[in-house]
Formats: sequence, C-alpha cells, structure tokens
Amino acid sequence: MKPEKIKFMLMASNMGRAVKFYRDVIGFEEIFTTDFWSELAFGDAIIALHGGHNGSKNPTGLSLQFEDVLEAADRIQAGGAAIIETPIQRPGEPLLQGRFRDREGNEVHITQYLG
Repeated sequence: MKPEKIKFMLMASNMGRAVKFYRDVIGFEEIFTTDFWSELAFGDAIIALHGGHNGSKNPTGLSLQFEDVLEAADRIQAGGAAIIETPIQRPGEPLLQGRFRDREGNEVHITQYLG
C-alpha cells in the first residue's frame, strides 16, 4: 500500500483570507475551497486548510524555499503576514532561513539555498 497524495494541513480561522494569502501571495494554485476545508497546490505539493481554528500561534513543520527569500519575505509581509525571523545565514549552513506567521497563526519557515 502506498500513499496516493501527501497533504500538509494548516489551520485557518478565516478561510477566505487564508486561501487568498496562499494563492495570491505565496503562489499556490487553488484546487477547491469550502468554509471548512480547502486545498491549494504547487506542483505535486498540496496545502490543505482546515477551518475552525481560533487564530492562536500554530508552529508547523512547513518550509517553503524561494529563489530570493528576502524578496519573498517582503512580499509575505506586504501580504499581511508577520516576519518573525528575518532570513539570515547561520554559521555552517548553506542557506538563508527565516520564519513568518500568517494571519491564521501558522508559523512557516522560508529559505533560500545558497549552494
């Protein structure tokens, strides 16, 4: 038995706002949307949004890699999310890494591979 798909679920207190952020700011393609469950895709990766969250902080294991993470951080902040760690290079790591918190409370890592 093999999985059919892999979905990474995030919580949403305002589904319309969450879908708009991940579609318009991050660049995911909207698959379908309801008030309680929505799915957005980037290639084979699927972000599922589960409605009914209270908006409190929600650390996640999600990491999004960008070609230019500093430009992405600016776009993310302009889109309404809070940058909670500005992307920096830590000693010995071949990447810039930071974090943001979307308006639903989900904390997501953002990176750029430096090679």
